[in-house]
Amino acid sequence: MKLADNPMQRPLHASPRCGAGTRSGSACNSPAMSNGRCRMHGGTSPGAPKGSKNGMYRHGRYTAEAIELRREMNRWTRVMRQAAQNIP
Repeated sequence: MKLADNPMQRPLHASPRCGAGTRSGSACNSPAMSNGRCRMHGGTSPGAPKGSKNGMYRHGRYTAEAIELRREMNRWTRVMRQAAQNIP
């Protein structure tokens, strides 16, 4: 096995660079990750995927059905308050 074939044996200065534009106008020289940018310029996380089992079903409060039920109950509460105000 040659030294150049093993990425762990490559000198750090030979690793690919980020290249994102910095505020000073120069290119970022931090080592790049697999997406081609460094850890600071890689972009934000898109968050948890929709419909995944990331604790949403532990208590069911944030399921689409529960949210819709709360909205419907709030609508009915507003209608009832409005009706109560209109009673002479």
